[in-house]
Amino acid sequence: MSTVVANAGKKAVIHRMVMPSHTCPYGLKAVDLLKRSGYEVEDHHLTTREETDAFKTEHDVKTTPQVFVDGRRIGGYDDTRRFLGKTVVDPKATSYRPVAVLFAMTALTAMAASFAVSGNPLTLRALEWFISFSMVFLALLKLQNVETFATMFLNYDLLAKRWVPYSYIYPYAEGLAGILMVAGALTWLSVPVALFIGTVGAVSVFKAVYIDRRELKCACVGGSSNVPLGFVSLTENLMMITMAVWMGLSALGIIPSSHAM
Repeated sequence: MSTVVANAGKKAVIHRMVMPSHTCPYGLKAVDLLKRSGYEVEDHHLTTREETDAFKTEHDVKTTPQVFVDGRRIGGYDDTRRFLGKTVVDPKATSYRPVAVLFAMTALTAMAASFAVSGNPLTLRALEWFISFSMVFLALLKLQNVETFATMFLNYDLLAKRWVPYSYIYPYAEGLAGILMVAGALTWLSVPVALFIGTVGAVSVFKAVYIDRRELKCACVGGSSNVPLGFVSLTENLMMITMAVWMGLSALGIIPSSHAM
């Protein structure tokens, strides 16, 4: 039996902030969750700060919204999710979602660009673009807050520990190399940059994770993620090394260039 059917006809009362200058987003989410779960919702708006404070004092709570079912206080949005048997995401929990989403989007973007150019989404050029787009997107995330990224990066990067400015240079270098590789331009610059930062990064991650056995957060998607340092960051660096070697060999004519295809 579905949750909606099981809860059909049941009533929930919610008190939430709805003011001219602010509507509580968690209140909106709680109302939507209750309705989708089959509850009839009696929606009470707290329209002023004074009214909100008085409600909190009366019920001895610190936050709104507050949901009540059968006269019993359930609590806020997360408490309501638990009451309904739904999962509550821990913001501090380890998650690979940021990198999974990033790589999925860069892969789709690369295939879309390849299709637009050649009519075929599965080309060698698409594979090259996937790696170079990933470098650009990863650099973008790091550059949103370079200071936070640098702080996390200094935990494990061998060169940055010896020369702190490198922790600030790295995301710009990664972004530059990625953009040049997308364009297939200035290979003499993009290849050594990607090869250098990729090699230093791969050695640093391997040492920190697989030799020193340290448990650290990865700075690969910026400084505010909960992605663990390890396979993902190592993959990022190995991708840069692979792309650098591939484009270097292409530029030397040792292997065919996708730009000539």
